[in-house]
Amino acid sequence: MADLRKSRGDQGEVTREKLLTAALDLFGRRGFDGTSTRALADAAGVNLQAIPYYFGGKEGLYRETAGAIADAIAARLADRRARIAARLDEATAMGRPIDPAEARVLLTDVVQTMAGLFVSKESEPWARFLIREQMEPTEAFRQIYGTVMKPVLDLAGRLVGVLLDEDPVSESVRLRTVSLMGGVLVFRVAHAAALTHLDWPTIGAREAAVVADLAGDLVASIGPRERRE
Repeated sequence: MADLRKSRGDQGEVTREKLLTAALDLFGRRGFDGTSTRALADAAGVNLQAIPYYFGGKEGLYRETAGAIADAIAARLADRRARIAARLDEATAMGRPIDPAEARVLLTDVVQTMAGLFVSKESEPWARFLIREQMEPTEAFRQIYGTVMKPVLDLAGRLVGVLLDEDPVSESVRLRTVSLMGGVLVFRVAHAAALTHLDWPTIGAREAAVVADLAGDLVASIGPRERRE
């Protein structure tokens, strides 16, 4: 009996994963309103009733798809975020905040990691979903923003604040942080335009290295206003 229950549980997990995979693709390509439950079930190769059974309906599947994206991105950034946050907290607790040179190294690490993740093939289906949520935000956007975007932007903002010698929660630091991240995320958000303009057929290892170098250059350009004038 225990083996039977385990078998059913495993099959249920397989069904959920099939639906989440199909949902990530279809919701990203067609949006929530343009995707029917029948299309989702057919793409996943499961019974139509599996959607209400496992997710409570199409809305629940959409929310869990957003959560899966947020969790996947957060997992890939977790170790680096934790390490950098711990270093910042340690320096603050000791009364010796990190200096600009160390902040620049740490920030370069963050931005290059984000760049590498979002130019990877893995991020393509995430990006389609995320871009739709940027254009017409739903509760799913707030979920993704709270789980991934805000923690990364807040962490980067602490480092940008050191480089600008300004309060990390000030508007100027937040603006510079968003602009900095946008400078590398554009290679996914405006993927076709970037590749066409650069005459790149795709983003392979060489192109990814070029984007990583750009990320380093963008961080290197950040400094107090009087130094830049």
